[in-house]
Amino acid sequence: MDKRTGLPVVGMVGGGQLARMTHQAAISLGQSLKVLSASADDSAALVASDVVIGHHTDLEALRKFAQGVDVLTFDHEHVPGEHLLTLVMEGVVVRPAPSALGFAQNKLVMREMMAGMDVPGPDFAEVSTVDDVIAFGAAHRWPVVLKAARGGYDGRGVWMLDTARHAREVVPRLLDASTALLVEEKVEMKRELAALVARSPFGQGAAYPVVETVQAGGINTEVLAPAPGLSEERVHEAQDLALRIASMLDVTGLLAVELFETEQGLLVNELAMRPHNSGHWTMDGARTSQFEQHLRGVLDYPLGRTDLVAPACVMANVLGADVPPQMSPDERVHHLFARYPEVKIHLYGKQERPGRKLGHVNFVGDSMDDLRNRALLSAHWLSHAVWLDGYEIH
Repeated sequence: MDKRTGLPVVGMVGGGQLARMTHQAAISLGQSLKVLSASADDSAALVASDVVIGHHTDLEALRKFAQGVDVLTFDHEHVPGEHLLTLVMEGVVVRPAPSALGFAQNKLVMREMMAGMDVPGPDFAEVSTVDDVIAFGAAHRWPVVLKAARGGYDGRGVWMLDTARHAREVVPRLLDASTALLVEEKVEMKRELAALVARSPFGQGAAYPVVETVQAGGINTEVLAPAPGLSEERVHEAQDLALRIASMLDVTGLLAVELFETEQGLLVNELAMRPHNSGHWTMDGARTSQFEQHLRGVLDYPLGRTDLVAPACVMANVLGADVPPQMSPDERVHHLFARYPEVKIHLYGKQERPGRKLGHVNFVGDSMDDLRNRALLSAHWLSHAVWLDGYEIH
């Protein structure tokens, strides 16, 4: 407990943009989020006042960081589970608990758990040899999806294998590097969705509107809230599924459930137990942002309302250009505000490089198509300093 404010202290492991935006939410709750950051140049370290420099794989750094915090939480899933178990045994309150977080840390464990819970998902198999992949491809038809069990994100750690020959080229190299692997069937889907829910230690649950997520090259580029044309039945199915998973795994804080919508129904793709890219729209489009909701959840506060503040909201990620423009970020922001005064800009303070998530924009209003057009134009302008409709400021 902070003696100056009388309010609890939340410690977040990881200094990326999720910690940065959680810090923004913490301020309105009277707090300054304590952050364990690998570098003083990380997104959250640039803005938070209580920053400890240390690595999430260093048990001693985690121990020191946990001193004086009321609850420990995360902006990524990469903290070793054995370290978290040690902290719990030493009396640290960790939310989500290591027993829950482990399912988001290991995709194979997650798949096995969901199969045992009768949660719908793609067929899968553990990979020990290249023959495992070849047999799976023969049984399920090529192409198949090869995944690293740990550590993959934004398209990393995922390989689309078209043939047995392709598998023989890729799999041995990964196994030689001691990469734990699983293989999944390639799902014929209509689109990708995400169901974001929150759960408190008390057991209260809250579900956000189900959204559509648009991907390019394995990276999320847009989020459409609510998912256009999704039936009320499918909305309830997705929300109930996410809340059931949260309850069964005893998740505290946020749970993002990535989904495939198919002709046969919904299939679970992956889980994340933290604020998630699919929930960035909530910063401007929902009654309670996902970042405030995560804090409420891990602090066991009553959860906030999740409804939209307008009929629609579109989020577009700002992804680094192949060649960063000469125009400064400040000038780009200036011109974007001049063209779209209603835009909500969220930049992460990162150095620009190709494909890197540098920030996002949100547009809130009535017409999904119009919002989507403005969001895509704005995101491209912030990364490239070129309007997609051909207008360029020199």
